[in-house]
Amino acid sequence: MTQPTFRSAGIKVYFLCAAVMLACVPARAEIAILLEEPYGQFGHLNPTGHSAIYLNHVCASSSTELRPCAAGDPGVVISRYHRVGGYDWVAIPLIPYLYAVERTAMIPRTATPDVEATLRDAYRRRHLSDMAPDGPAGAMPGGDWTQLVGASYDREIYGLNLRTSAQQDAAFMAIFNDRSNAGHFNLLYRNCADFSRTVINIYFPKAVHRNLIGDYGVMTPKQVTRSMVKYGKKHPALSVTAFVIPQVPGTIERSTKAHGVSEAILKSKKYVIPLSIVAPEITGALAVSYATKDRFTLPADAPVLSGAKLVKAETTGTNAKTAPLPASVLKSDPALAGTVPGK
Repeated sequence: MTQPTFRSAGIKVYFLCAAVMLACVPARAEIAILLEEPYGQFGHLNPTGHSAIYLNHVCASSSTELRPCAAGDPGVVISRYHRVGGYDWVAIPLIPYLYAVERTAMIPRTATPDVEATLRDAYRRRHLSDMAPDGPAGAMPGGDWTQLVGASYDREIYGLNLRTSAQQDAAFMAIFNDRSNAGHFNLLYRNCADFSRTVINIYFPKAVHRNLIGDYGVMTPKQVTRSMVKYGKKHPALSVTAFVIPQVPGTIERSTKAHGVSEAILKSKKYVIPLSIVAPEITGALAVSYATKDRFTLPADAPVLSGAKLVKAETTGTNAKTAPLPASVLKSDPALAGTVPGK
């Protein structure tokens, strides 16, 4: 099989993906890194976005206990969050994580802030009331629990998929079910990207590392992805591919591109202008580092997986490959009737 070509410094990244090649055979174990775009006020202040991990053969007995998937289970998204039930990480089934509903037929074609809030609160009441209890008079509570469900209403999500094994999944579940799950979130050295780094390095030791220059040593979602692109080039047997899950159409504010630390500073006038005045040498060094070493462009034409039609791009022949999410989802819900349009 011809492997996808990965390049940085603004050159396009090309990927091939087929929708139906594995529809009739058992889905293989895979792990996907999810790079989620920043949104809202915090996203404007800190445009690094969010990092999460999708596992198609790992499921959850509860939001904090992992188990092997049974036939038809679509797997889970797992990540580190700040101030959610006192936990360090939470696992949410794939479809609720993306759309705050339990079946693809329930995904709305378009979304407004009110629709998003209604769907999230309904799911919270059914499944997350222990970590996000009702507010005064039974109202929906505030807090960061909203990041657990309905991510695709707020963000566009890029994914990078790698082949794994049942043995790797078993080892990961044993480690995480046995370790403490107490939250100690820190934006600089124990954030969501640090969590993804930890998970990926359990599967592939030393695959993900910090960028000491471009990100000042702070782990970022984009650096996780960049590390795995490089790792995939060195290990072609992992069959690294990419995909994008678009933000659901509607009136909700659109997310923005994810950046690394230096990139965010250089592309933001509110940061780069004061820094250029106070420390022009540092600004120049950042610019040179970013242009020559730290620049990384996300896929421009990766297959689009959207709503009930989770696989949009197809190809045939020897290069055909099924993307990570659809193989299990198509089996778990045969009524994929195209209720949500593509991007």
